[in-house]
Amino acid sequence: MNATPHPSAPTTRRFDVVIVGSGLAGLSTALLLPPHLQVAILTKRTIADGSSGWAQGGIAAVLADDDSFEAHVQDTFVAGAGLCDPAATRFTVEHAPEAIAWLRAMGTEFTQHDGELHLTREGGHSHRRIVHAADATGAAVQHTLIDRVRLAPNVQVFESHVLADLILSDKHAVGSSDGVGAERRCLGAYAFNEDTDEVEAFVAPHTVLCTGGAGKVYLYTSNPDTATGDGIAAAWRAGCRVGNMEFIQFHPTCLYHPDAKSFLISEAVRGEGGLLKLPDGTRFMPAHDERAELAPRDVVARAIDFEMKKHGLDCVYLDISHQSPEFLHEHFPNILARCAELGIDITQEPIPVVPAAHYTCGGVVTDLNARTDLAGLYVVGEASCTGLHGANRLASNSLLECMVFARAAVADMAAQPVAEIPAIKPWDDSRVIDADEQVVLSHNWDELRRFMWDYVGIVRSTKRLERAARRIALLQAEIAEFYKSYHVSRDLLELRNLLQVADLIVRSAQARKESRGLHFSRDYPELLAEAVPTVLVP
Repeated sequence: MNATPHPSAPTTRRFDVVIVGSGLAGLSTALLLPPHLQVAILTKRTIADGSSGWAQGGIAAVLADDDSFEAHVQDTFVAGAGLCDPAATRFTVEHAPEAIAWLRAMGTEFTQHDGELHLTREGGHSHRRIVHAADATGAAVQHTLIDRVRLAPNVQVFESHVLADLILSDKHAVGSSDGVGAERRCLGAYAFNEDTDEVEAFVAPHTVLCTGGAGKVYLYTSNPDTATGDGIAAAWRAGCRVGNMEFIQFHPTCLYHPDAKSFLISEAVRGEGGLLKLPDGTRFMPAHDERAELAPRDVVARAIDFEMKKHGLDCVYLDISHQSPEFLHEHFPNILARCAELGIDITQEPIPVVPAAHYTCGGVVTDLNARTDLAGLYVVGEASCTGLHGANRLASNSLLECMVFARAAVADMAAQPVAEIPAIKPWDDSRVIDADEQVVLSHNWDELRRFMWDYVGIVRSTKRLERAARRIALLQAEIAEFYKSYHVSRDLLELRNLLQVADLIVRSAQARKESRGLHFSRDYPELLAEAVPTVLVP
């Protein structure tokens, strides 16, 4: 091959805290940390490129007089199909008002009505408790916090930095040898700098993974291109347990249009009266669940999947045209505008929708302080498995989880003694060469996403999972050889991580011999009496 080896990248940067990811979890963690700590935020594209900014619905919090913490907890339990951790659920719910107050203090402007916060309702909620900024809550929150981070003198943002792997005391400290070390800790992260084409070491006593979910493992997803499961895969390779990875939430209503990529039609559209219909105008949700359009997302997604397969449809339709144009302009301005760009007038006609992979309910196992099994490593947000979401996330609990556990992680870091950080080995790529066949990566990426959609999607079976497992094993072997031989790139790192996450999803799905929440098996359609989390150990 006509290529020359790259020299080792010597760049090592030292901080008090390294945060990987610039969504709500990462930005909240950075802003909540004491100002005397030096903080690095690593983000693989720009600071604004992440899933949080795409969130339309809002943030769940008990703020109305007729609502209660107990009602919010019970709604979460029901949606989670018996798998929610009681302590994590109550902890999150009880800290929700504080989280909303903090966002407002940061300058976030939420939608108001008669001088009070306007609370909407979404599927699975028994009360109106969704705080929102019209239908672009995530974007409003992200813009506010990004502005704050840019003004914070103790925070440096490193864009175009892709997580390559975690730095471990027993592998990467100078003088250590693999598997040997007095105390095994996370000492930071190696990150591939796309601008310099080098891997840099970011060293710190505390590392926080806020890398989001893994929606890009599926062919159709509401997630941005950055959702490749990087933190989950890296933590697994570092020896952390993962939990409940079989529970992938498929959002029932993604816009179906050849020119629309991953555009979500918010849960709030159904919350405000939107009706799901077949092409002939017939409603079908009442036949599937007594809660009809307000049933939890897994129920609605399976109902749509069933109707599409039964009738041979490419999509179904979500109709909110019975509401006034003024109402739609006020509540869903972004959805109305985007649909109008594509020639769909939602004030007069229904919206074509299909289900799409939306949220990773499982992740790296953490405690109430966001700590993992590895000292010095925290995980906050969608990459974590706190136990809050159980077998199915309740709408608008995800942004809430980011803020509550960011604050918990910060409090725990402040209580820890300062760890002594040894000298770190630089990333060694002196024995690799430039890849000559990028088509290998693009082909394997496409194959992975297609068979995950076909075999490990909304409805699963033992045979489908076996087929997926065999293909994943073949691709993992191929990419492992590719990784060992060639200079890293963002595509290679992301594909390596997606394959690892796909393996975890399939193994978790194979371990669950029942149908619960988001995991539906044709071979095990019944619900077992005991609800047991799925925990995989490296």
